[in-house]
Amino acid sequence: MIIYGKQVCLHALSQHEPSVKTVYIAKKGILPQKLYDKYKSRIKFLENKWAQSMAKGGNHQGILVEMEEFAQSDLTAMKQNSFVLVLDSLTDTGNIGAIVRTAYALGVDGIIASGVKSLNFASIVRTSSGALLDMPFVIIPNVLDVINELKQVDFRIYGASMGGASINSCKFTTKRVLLLGSEGEGISKRAKSKIDEIVSIEMQREFDSLNVSAAAAILIDRMRYEV
Repeated sequence: MIIYGKQVCLHALSQHEPSVKTVYIAKKGILPQKLYDKYKSRIKFLENKWAQSMAKGGNHQGILVEMEEFAQSDLTAMKQNSFVLVLDSLTDTGNIGAIVRTAYALGVDGIIASGVKSLNFASIVRTSSGALLDMPFVIIPNVLDVINELKQVDFRIYGASMGGASINSCKFTTKRVLLLGSEGEGISKRAKSKIDEIVSIEMQREFDSLNVSAAAAILIDRMRYEV
């Protein structure tokens, strides 16, 4: 996969050297000397127009990195964790990246994407500022399979939806799942029937809802403290 942008590329080069295949540079001096020396044999210089083509018009900032394809985790590994995030039919990689970044920073143990068959992992790496490279993440299309498997090992499922109990008044079990639905449709009907408790963010002013990534940040922060 190809990632681009200075900060995410520097993170990948600093922390994930075994996965780096080629470093493409279109701007002199973009790499610190230490990283330049480390990757010298894998660096290729190219003109800006070719960099733009590789980034498909995105803001590459003078550097792109070709990496091994993202290695997904698996459900067996997720079941060993305490705090798992399940995304139900989320497809926007900007929102997913923002959620991954927050989840990693606030201590979520792993993320499962359901209701989708594939995602653009290169885009999520970029929009998460590289956090995806450090976060266990797996796609499992059937959300009911995910919920049933997690319930079998004593996870309690908390679904985020308007009209639920205020997140500020809830107590959370050690093994807990936060399930987030898509912005347009919310949590799917099939998933909602399996949820143990609906939770919501209490608004101080009348407003429909928050962006799903903003809501995720608030909910994750409240839920990282167990009973």
